[in-house]
Amino acid sequence: MKASDITLIAILSASLTAGKLVLSVVPNVEVVTSLLIVYTVMFGIKRAMFATIVFVTTEVLMYGFGTWIMGYYVIWPMLILLTHFISKHTKSEYGFAILASIYGFSFGLFFALFESIFYGISYAIPYWISGLPFDIVHGVSNFIIVLVLFNPITKTIEHLKKE
Repeated sequence: MKASDITLIAILSASLTAGKLVLSVVPNVEVVTSLLIVYTVMFGIKRAMFATIVFVTTEVLMYGFGTWIMGYYVIWPMLILLTHFISKHTKSEYGFAILASIYGFSFGLFFALFESIFYGISYAIPYWISGLPFDIVHGVSNFIIVLVLFNPITKTIEHLKKE
């Protein structure tokens, strides 16, 4: 890996952490999903995956270890893989907004399934149901954020790549 890739990955992961921190006062509204989609489209699966691993590891260092962090090591890379697959079929911000929305709506379900491994299905169902309002906010806000930010960020990155 070149020094320029290491620097890029550091910047990308730092922007993920900063973006999450800035919006942490608003429950389930985040830019991590939209940034990971943009980073995967613009920089490729390898760089996006490394940035995600650094981001999740930073989350562990900031918030401590819990069962949720193991889910993060699965769910964020899964978004990169889905984005990579979808980017072969569309370049439209609407396709990526739909992906981000579905991802947000299903975030709580994924974690409920993951928590059921540790605590059983009798824990997972109420866990998921109690989080449905947050999943709705997450899905709707992801859709809007990708629609608003995808094109401006990708155009800015394309401009910076040329320089």
